[in-house]
Formats: sequence, C-alpha cells, structure tokens
Amino acid sequence: MTDLREVAVHLPPRRVAIASLQDELGLTDPQLRAFERFFGLSHIRREPGGTGFDLMLAAAGKLSELRGQEDRVRYVIQARSIPVATAYPRSDVHEVRRALGLGRAEAFTIVHQACASGLLAVDLAGRLLAAEGDPDALALILAGEKTYTTMVRTVPGAAVNGEGAAALLVGTGGGHDRVLGYATRTYGRFNSGLALTDALNADFQQVYPNAVAEVLIAAVDRAGISLDDVALVLPHNVNRVSWVRVCRLIGFPLERVLLDNVPETGHCFCADSFINFRTAQELGRLQPGDRYVMAAVGIGGFFSAMVFEH
Repeated sequence: MTDLREVAVHLPPRRVAIASLQDELGLTDPQLRAFERFFGLSHIRREPGGTGFDLMLAAAGKLSELRGQEDRVRYVIQARSIPVATAYPRSDVHEVRRALGLGRAEAFTIVHQACASGLLAVDLAGRLLAAEGDPDALALILAGEKTYTTMVRTVPGAAVNGEGAAALLVGTGGGHDRVLGYATRTYGRFNSGLALTDALNADFQQVYPNAVAEVLIAAVDRAGISLDDVALVLPHNVNRVSWVRVCRLIGFPLERVLLDNVPETGHCFCADSFINFRTAQELGRLQPGDRYVMAAVGIGGFFSAMVFEH
C-alpha cells in the first residue's frame, strides 16, 4: 500500500501583496477587487533570485528521513504543471538527483495532468515501487515551479500563482500516511487550457464544482468511507469561492477545508495540497487515524482526489 513517509515544504521568505502586482498582471481595478474580496487572495511568495532547481532542492533538503537513506531511493519524480522548464540538455530534476546523491534513482518529469500531476505522481510512485518488490524502496516526488513569465503568473479570472515547493518521500511498506483511494477524471473538451473560447470557458466554470464533487465522492467511495468520515480536505489553493460552491453542492462543512494558505501563498501549481498538509500538521488539524482528502484541478480539464489515513 502506498504511503507518505515524510512531506517537506519550502516557501520563499519574500511575501508580495497582490495589489502591488496589479500592473504586472494586467488586472483592472474591478478584477483586483474581485481577487481580494471575492476570491480571498491577498499575498503570494516569490524568490526573485532563485531557480526551479533552488526551490526543489530547498524543499528536499528539509526531508530528515532522506538523510542516510539515499541508496533506497529508486525514483525521483518531478510533478509539473507547465511542460517546458529548462532547455535541453539541462534538467532541474536530474540536477536535484545529483545534488542529493541519489545515484541509484531514475529521474523523470510528469506533466500529464497539469496541476493535478502531483497526485498522479503519488499514484505512479506507488505503482512503480510495488513493481520493484522491495518494501524498503522509496520514491522522491518534487513539486513547485517558478513564475517566470506573465502567462504563468495567473489563472485568468480565478487565481494568482505563487512560488513554493514540496518534497515527498513515498514508500509501500505501510504505516505513516497511507493512501486509501484515488480518483481522477478528464474532461477532454477543455484540452486547449488557457486558449479556451469564451463559450468553453463558461462551460468549464459551470462544470467545475460538479467535477470536483464527483472525484471527491469517487475517491472516498474507493477508500470505503463516506464524506462524513473525512476530517479535512487539503485543497488546491486557487481561491476560496470555488470551495464554497463545492461544499454547498455536497453538503460538506467549509470549516473542514483548509483554506488558510489561499491568502498567503496563492496557487503554487502541483505543490498546493502538500503545502496544506504541512500546515495542517503544524496547526494540529490532523490526528492519528484521521482520514483526509487531497484535491487538485489541472488546467485542460483534469480533476483528481486522493484519500489518506493519517
């Protein structure tokens, strides 16, 4: 059974007010007010002098269980939202593998489900490790990206993207935070992503809460529990109002969705749910035996949810 051995997070210390980015992001005054008052956004994190390599290495360097266990790591998987990261032959994920001394590990990147690729990486890591047949084998997952260009600094009409990274050690030996169920759905008609027509974008907004609800319910069904058994939802940090809509639809208490990071970090691509996991631990929101759900949506029509037991 796939389990999280440890999750570490790096958030750049520089805290930037969204209001100060209005011109950079091309936001009108009404759009800025909507982001702040309606969507619940306030600040993001940025590390102007850093690279994607720096972000991932900083997070991985906080994994205490990795030290002395480097030879057990078989896979290093970077979960990305944006397909192009660095120019060939340079590769951030291979450079992180070398810097950490993970000489036995295969390293690669997945981008197949955009911002839902982090949960896909957990599922894939578990499958690869199970095929290894070695209960001591581990996988390292890295998530989090730089906001290099204006195009990737916002999700139009929905979010502002920030910089932050998460590193996860994944195993199959049982214990720790066990994966109980996983569900993912693809709505292919939204495959053009940021290039959606106005009509398709309106359709996406209409479908969105129902699609999130569908994968949440499917994941808890596969875990053999009900929504009433879920102690906490660790969401993607796109905005607050989207979760208000989902909770109303499924009758789930909004206070059991951890939204603390929405105004502080913005949307950190594939790293959101894992950043929220660390926050939940720090706030004492998860107790041994609690079942919780990580949820993510990837641009292009990807919706995913994964249930864990703490």
